[in-house]
Amino acid sequence: MYKIVTKQELVPHINLFEFSAKEIAAKTKPGQFVILRIDEDGERIPLTIAGVNIVKGTITVVCHEVGKSTKQLGNLKQGDCILDLLGPLGKPAEIEKFGTVLCVGGGVMVAPLHFQVKALHDAGNKVIGVIGARTESHLIFEDEMWKVCDALYVATDDGTKGYKGLDFLKKLLKETKIDRVIVMGPVVTMKTVSELTRPHGIPTIVNLIPLMVDGMGMCGACRITVGGKTMFACVDGPDFDGHQVDFEELIARLKMFAAQEKLAFVFHEEGGRSL
Repeated sequence: MYKIVTKQELVPHINLFEFSAKEIAAKTKPGQFVILRIDEDGERIPLTIAGVNIVKGTITVVCHEVGKSTKQLGNLKQGDCILDLLGPLGKPAEIEKFGTVLCVGGGVMVAPLHFQVKALHDAGNKVIGVIGARTESHLIFEDEMWKVCDALYVATDDGTKGYKGLDFLKKLLKETKIDRVIVMGPVVTMKTVSELTRPHGIPTIVNLIPLMVDGMGMCGACRITVGGKTMFACVDGPDFDGHQVDFEELIARLKMFAAQEKLAFVFHEEGGRSL
């Protein structure tokens, strides 16, 4: 059993959890993820790691309540325990001195992006950060990002804070020498930024967490197409060349179980049996 050492609601329906997991914390690198299961009947949930505390022996993840299982996780409190926590999984992000790195994060993925940005900053890079959300009230980790970025831009879909959308990146990419771009967030955000950087030939890394079951390359559920080849996000990634990812295929596969997920959430909310 893995104990919740800290639980914090960052904004409505987005929670930060710090789990006691000494062995995982000792081996975790930025960019990796864990798979957790609340109980014996629970779904396996992949979450990108947002931080570690080696001294305390803890890892931090941030989760958005979007379905039955994430809602159940959100209902847990500090001191509660979950049954399984597997990790660290996936290949660590490449952390070295690249020069000027543009780091773009959207929604809940701003939290694990911060973990990676801090490492890039400590490695001597100039970091330009961009964080986004649907609206101002959904922005997270803004203060934390300011501490590790040389410059920080804020964008919201509705324009309630900062820039409206990501079109402003066109000017930034044109006027600033960028050596590397890292994007973590909704698939549409990763696709958009990858297309914006393509004409400039800037290496662009996206962090993919598609449908996933075992997280160790055996089930094949997380298969994606990169550069015309089939790869598995859990063992070949989760970081990939954004200019090579077949985003249309990825988007289609992410919708495969949308109906079942919606039904499971409805049954859970009504107190009935889940599917």
